[in-house]
Amino acid sequence: MFSEKTIYILLTDTGTILTKMIKSYTKKPYNHASIAFDAELSEIYSFGRKTARNPFMGGFVREDTHSILFKQADCAIYSLTITTDEFQKMHQYIQEIAAQKEHYRYNFIGLFGVPFNMPIKRKNAFFCSQFVASVLKESKVISFEKDVSLVEPSDLPYSADFQLIFEGRLRDYHRNSNKRNPVLVLP
Repeated sequence: MFSEKTIYILLTDTGTILTKMIKSYTKKPYNHASIAFDAELSEIYSFGRKTARNPFMGGFVREDTHSILFKQADCAIYSLTITTDEFQKMHQYIQEIAAQKEHYRYNFIGLFGVPFNMPIKRKNAFFCSQFVASVLKESKVISFEKDVSLVEPSDLPYSADFQLIFEGRLRDYHRNSNKRNPVLVLP
């Protein structure tokens, strides 16, 4: 019996000073990536800020899209249908990292390799899109053409048959997800 599940990639622009600096370089609308296991975005993971006020204290995080950090965020949400086995592998991979989260850190140094197309790999360290790409790769959902340490948030939707389900203010997505049909694509 073939059973399917849906995962979600959330790309965001939180409007913080750090995001603005990254955006001025990348010229991309979204510079943070997260992976979610439900359409309500209640189970969502990434590598990012451990506290809203300090961008330099980063690591593995279970994100709260209702938090102050995401209050004014613009976003794009993509869905992908995968097998139950792939879903379970992804979940297990993330839970293994979560269980050892104190041993993981944010890969700030790795960010500097991306513009030069030079992978900078560090043990137990990820930046946001590197983490999401690693989850997808380790669970055999996607084989990336480039090293996961070079994957940018904007690369993720094009790495497989992701479907854009929403683009706009994250708070508007949450408002609409409380209605009968949570899927909404804005122009």
